[in-house]
Amino acid sequence: MLKTRLCDVLGIEVPVIGAPYGPFEQVDLAAALCGAGALGSLGTAVRPLADLRRQWARMRELTDRPFAVNHTLRPLNEEAFRATLEERPAAISFHLGVPGDLIERAHEAGILWIQQVMDVQQAEQAVQAGADVIVAQGGEAGGQSGEVSTMVLVPQTVDIAGDTPVVAAGGIADGRGLAAALALGAQGVAIGTRLLASVEMTIAAEWKDRIVAADARDTVKLQHSERFMPPFSRPGGYAFPRSLHTPFLDDAEAHPERLEPAEAGPRIVEAMLDGRGHEFLPFTGQSTALVHDVLPAAEIVRGIVDDAETILRRTADAYTRPTSC
Repeated sequence: MLKTRLCDVLGIEVPVIGAPYGPFEQVDLAAALCGAGALGSLGTAVRPLADLRRQWARMRELTDRPFAVNHTLRPLNEEAFRATLEERPAAISFHLGVPGDLIERAHEAGILWIQQVMDVQQAEQAVQAGADVIVAQGGEAGGQSGEVSTMVLVPQTVDIAGDTPVVAAGGIADGRGLAAALALGAQGVAIGTRLLASVEMTIAAEWKDRIVAADARDTVKLQHSERFMPPFSRPGGYAFPRSLHTPFLDDAEAHPERLEPAEAGPRIVEAMLDGRGHEFLPFTGQSTALVHDVLPAAEIVRGIVDDAETILRRTADAYTRPTSC
């Protein structure tokens, strides 16, 4: 089975990390990923602490494998972060800023830190702050990401990461993506959109169906998300989310001045917690073009890893086989 140093650092069997999905319920998916040898993740964004504690308890019931709990600076819930330290998951993953003070607190609690970055400056900050794993996420990704492509960002990050494992994210949905990431120097991949279209992910069937049917150009980078998404807890944060079109988003991008943040933000949060988030923000990356069905998460992981192994073996054979002049 394909293994890299990332597997040793995180205590997993295959070099695959399941992306966190903010406020969306994903315990069943995360547990299934852990069972398949990957690293499952749980989001925390905008969820009440009581909900998070219930999710963590259920996760512990479903698996004894390592998993990650995600936090962000949009915004940071300090109470939830303290509770995460008390919970002691194998890792905390983080994006939308590189908070050195929080990394220190996690390490003091014996928790690994997985830092997502969107450009080389953030990658440098992550190395200096002592992140244990760096996820270089390109602008192809769904949800909140930057503008630099995965193909450029990953080798940039690898060049400065030293011994810190780098994980590629953005535009990766199959074994070809994993093989390409390894060729760029990454030690694994983080998968988002492909796993949204999994049996275990508890989002609306309509959202999954749209992912299966969509092309890469059916996703849109949101330039005015500050009008309706939570504010950053600290200065300097930025992100340009990517989503499938909705009437709400099309109007928000065309006429941002019409949106009142004090009204739009709470309305979207309420919809997300009520299971209707896809009506406003069906976060989806450009790899939607590579997703053609809804499958169990373990089958998706096995397919990605097996295909990557086959590709790498064939590539090695092609370049080592003697040829006649």
